[in-house]
Amino acid sequence: MGRPGSHYGAETGGEAGSPRPGYPQGVDQGGSGFPRTYPQPTHPQPGTYPQAVHNVPATPVEKAPPVGKRRRWPIFVAITLVGLVLLGVAGWRIWIDGPKFASPSASQSAEVTPGPVLARLSGSGAPSGGTLAQQLEPLVLGSDLGKKVSVSVVDLRTGQVLYERDPANMVIPASNAKMVTAAAVLATRGPAYRITTRAVAGANPGEVVLIGAGDATLSADGEGYYVGAARLDHLAEQVKKALGDTKPTKVIFDGSLYSGPLLGPAWEADAHEEGFTSKITALMINGARVDTKDKMMPFDRYADPELAAAEAFAKALGLPANAVARGTAPAASPSGASAAAAGVQLGAVQSAPMLRQIEQMMGESDNTLAEALARQVAIAKGKPASFEGAGEAVEQVLTELGLPVGQFNLADGAGYSTQNQLSPAVLTGLLTRAADGKHPALADLFNVLPVAGWSGSMDYRFAKPDAAGGLGVVRAKSGTLRGVNSISGVVQTADGGLLAFAVLAENVPVWQYPAQDALDKIVARIATCGCG
Repeated sequence: MGRPGSHYGAETGGEAGSPRPGYPQGVDQGGSGFPRTYPQPTHPQPGTYPQAVHNVPATPVEKAPPVGKRRRWPIFVAITLVGLVLLGVAGWRIWIDGPKFASPSASQSAEVTPGPVLARLSGSGAPSGGTLAQQLEPLVLGSDLGKKVSVSVVDLRTGQVLYERDPANMVIPASNAKMVTAAAVLATRGPAYRITTRAVAGANPGEVVLIGAGDATLSADGEGYYVGAARLDHLAEQVKKALGDTKPTKVIFDGSLYSGPLLGPAWEADAHEEGFTSKITALMINGARVDTKDKMMPFDRYADPELAAAEAFAKALGLPANAVARGTAPAASPSGASAAAAGVQLGAVQSAPMLRQIEQMMGESDNTLAEALARQVAIAKGKPASFEGAGEAVEQVLTELGLPVGQFNLADGAGYSTQNQLSPAVLTGLLTRAADGKHPALADLFNVLPVAGWSGSMDYRFAKPDAAGGLGVVRAKSGTLRGVNSISGVVQTADGGLLAFAVLAENVPVWQYPAQDALDKIVARIATCGCG
């Protein structure tokens, strides 16, 4: 957890493993005390937002500690209704049974086929702009958030702005930047793309080169942290089979895909020292976590993630930990060359699809995974796989989507850097494009947003009576750094409308929890306004 006075707020501060007083356990893991939410492959939770045209099944979610049957049942109903409303937005196509994404050389539990989807709702109501402003203005101006609060509320069906307050003002977004990263990955890589980690023959007989491809979810074995991860022990089996009678003698590890600093710009020292994120390298296992059974922040992280991954691979090959060395993979050998020839591929394993990784990144507010995914955008756009290259690539995607130039500046993918800047209008504009039917790759963005009172980093939110109207009908990403609090996402209104919202606050004068309560109250009022 963040020590008292840490740069990081709710997403990184607090006492290790301690829930918010009076709330179920769980804090946005940009941060602290948030249990892992994506382990067991059980039946998908009801009310999951319908899948977009890419037909990638959503990762089943293990629920955080229950918050009471009386609270859960209404939330269950609300989530289901929100999902049904989304069926009517832009005439989205719904696929009942998606393809199976079994990783080559890695066994996975079979996907569970969801039940039939109910008929769509016909309601199209939304609050009128003037009336909604009357409801929200007192809450925004009189809240604990301070004087620098920027807001945008937009009708997803029509694109009409219903309420705004300094919507073009660029604010430090904290983990709301992860929504932009998620959208950029979907727009460039697509939801079904997988990262391939390869092993090739080295320059000398028995040498095996492990090439980092930027898969932060890579696992040493079946006890990994991430669901559906590629496994190094499976890769080792392929290598030994390909080598035949030649015994592995040494592992060379190549992490040259990434360039630049290992830690992001304007990250304070406790970002890595206290385990909120790892050093960002092209080769790592389990997001560089030392103990995969540890489900709450802070995580112990490897000092050298690439070395740790190489040692795990060496162990799987039957080699000692000292039989590893940093190096560069030889050039690929011509097709048909023998397994002993330098550069010949000896094996390959693939990650879970991008959509799966995005879900885990958004649900847990996983900073290391966010940075790895941002590098995928850089690679897809032909830019250096560095913090700077990733920021430029994501900004390029935003520009290509027609979002207002001059209202975003991205220094990292996770939102840890205080050099990041986003306007509320960019966030609601992104959500509007995800719903307009003209950008089908973005439609899955709705599927990865945690549900208020139900899942991920939003599980414990909207718990107070004056915010309970948001339970189950709000899907959102929160963001918190010291003095910065934000929330953005979508909400179903009492009139059956579906709105995008973004509320970003800087120079917040109060502690993280009163600030979060103020944000929840504002968003809940949007949900319950009934002023259409």
